[in-house]
Amino acid sequence: MSKKDNGASVILAYLNEKNRPYSAQDVFCNLQKQHGLGKTAVVKAMELLALEGKIREKTYGKQKVYFADQAQFKDVNDADLKAMDCQISELSAEVQSLTQSCRQLDSELKELNSSLTTEEMVSEIQELKTECSGYRARLEKIKSAANHVTPEEKEKVYKERDVYVKEWRKRKRLASDMINAILEGYPKSKKEFLDETGVETDEDCKVVVPKT
Repeated sequence: MSKKDNGASVILAYLNEKNRPYSAQDVFCNLQKQHGLGKTAVVKAMELLALEGKIREKTYGKQKVYFADQAQFKDVNDADLKAMDCQISELSAEVQSLTQSCRQLDSELKELNSSLTTEEMVSEIQELKTECSGYRARLEKIKSAANHVTPEEKEKVYKERDVYVKEWRKRKRLASDMINAILEGYPKSKKEFLDETGVETDEDCKVVVPKT
């Protein structure tokens, strides 16, 4: 681009390539970053190109729109348009198919990336084998132990547990009745009474009476 044409050649090539209407502001925004054209230079260049007949100009109210001279383009007949439409449909279908294939490959790639490598699998298998060996040794030790609990001893333990649980419930009920009786004539709340007397409840210790 020479300083003399002030960007006219760039603008002309751009309008011919895009072959769609643009305002001077549109062309300035689209070309300024790449070619460093100023707004005033773009306006003057487009007005000059229109004056020379190299591009066309249309006025809509206060805005001017510029577009390529259509006379330079070869006429397209109906057969050519149908062929283009057919080609567009084929390419669109191909794009859709390729997009679907890319999505499927992306999904497979994510799955593979999240899977263990061969080395990691071998290492994990070895760890599991070692862990299984440890459990087998522990099981054999339990089976060979001479101090198994007999059914009679087990029954005795359960009966003793029931006795203790019943006593727990009984004492808990008695304590609750006593506290409620005191609270009838106590001027403060139950919580304040328990704090002052230093009484700890099952709830304070986060324990629950087991079911018998």
